[in-house]
Amino acid sequence: MALQLRPNCEFCDRDLPPDATTARICSYECTFCADCVEMHLHNVCPNCGGGFAPRPIRPATEWRPGVSRVRQPPSSKRVALSFSHEDIAAHSARIRDIAPEDR
Repeated sequence: MALQLRPNCEFCDRDLPPDATTARICSYECTFCADCVEMHLHNVCPNCGGGFAPRPIRPATEWRPGVSRVRQPPSSKRVALSFSHEDIAAHSARIRDIAPEDR
């Protein structure tokens, strides 16, 4: 199964097209921009508590049969957080000093 490639930052709603090098995801595909991950979330996913990694870029060109953005299009469904920014700040402050692999 391919990644959803969500179209926006769940924190600030910035557009994150499929080729965005500033998109970050957690292991559950929660998607945020690099600025929000660094400045507001402090590498703590507000949904699961995990860390973030750069989101891979899905090739636009079908180099192999059936494998490309055309054949497996990114999601167009925008996602928003269900937590307040205050709650997210408290959650991040509570666990951001614990390395993601130890959370």
